[in-house]
Amino acid sequence: MGSLPVIGYHASHEQFSPQELLTFAKAAGAAGFSSLMSSDHLAPWSERQGQSGFSWAWLGAAMQSVDLPFGSLAIPTDGRYHPALVAQAAATLSLMFPGRFRWIAAGSGEAMNELPIGRAWPDKQERNDRLREGVDLIRRLWRGETVSKTDGYIHADRLRVWSLPESPPLIYGAALSEETAHWMGSWADGLITARKPPEAMRNLIRAFHDGGGRGKPLVLQFQLSWAPSRQEALEHAWDQWRCCALTSEQLADLEHPADFDAATAHLSLEEFDADICVSADKNDHIAWIGEYKDMGFSEIYLHNRGRNQLEFVRFFGEHVLPKLR
Repeated sequence: MGSLPVIGYHASHEQFSPQELLTFAKAAGAAGFSSLMSSDHLAPWSERQGQSGFSWAWLGAAMQSVDLPFGSLAIPTDGRYHPALVAQAAATLSLMFPGRFRWIAAGSGEAMNELPIGRAWPDKQERNDRLREGVDLIRRLWRGETVSKTDGYIHADRLRVWSLPESPPLIYGAALSEETAHWMGSWADGLITARKPPEAMRNLIRAFHDGGGRGKPLVLQFQLSWAPSRQEALEHAWDQWRCCALTSEQLADLEHPADFDAATAHLSLEEFDADICVSADKNDHIAWIGEYKDMGFSEIYLHNRGRNQLEFVRFFGEHVLPKLR
């Protein structure tokens, strides 16, 4: 199957408390995962998940506790975060842990995380414009510039980040649609996306390449569900992550965890079964992950959808990770 440079663990702040996630991150490092990826949410995707710690505070504790590379989602659109805050936070982590805070994944956000602060939720075009403007501002700040601007959506007055690393993180574009991936190909340092069926994933990669991203890193958040029995694994995923059956537009525009629960209340266990890689068999997971590795993903972050995180980490550390290297 060949070598896979990075198989990482995805830390889901929506599903677990910061204390639990720190325990899981330590276990992932001990089990042989080679990197960690952090989500960044103000609210969970479901009231059953019931958590959402502040990822930037957690990252400092986790990086002190686990000697691995890290990356994190970030939404630098001047909604919940002004780009300067993202630039400063990422620069500080890069200074404190040289070479280990490797990337941020910049996205246009979701209503559930941005609307509660009292701002209007713009249309997709404005969200993209804000994202690109925010990324450009972050890059200027990381170059040590003092920035004043009154044009566009994001303003600054003699803005500067004073504590800067020699090498700032990369900025990957977070895309779920072919259109967004194509647009990000020209300006993002790489692409990060979530698992889709193989043909849809190949089309997304092709769109990123056609937009200018050929030769840039491809990073995957790989959703799966493992448990000692397939039925248990399916029930875990259905209970916690029915939202993954929704469209990218629904994921962006629904406003509250209860809205996601209502939108998926009709979804039966059998209907949900087609939307996620569910198995108790290590060989199934090895084959599924290997297929996406062969598409060109240089980093694959495994996101087990159940609450059985420690059992998942131990099982994959013993039975799956060695077969993928």
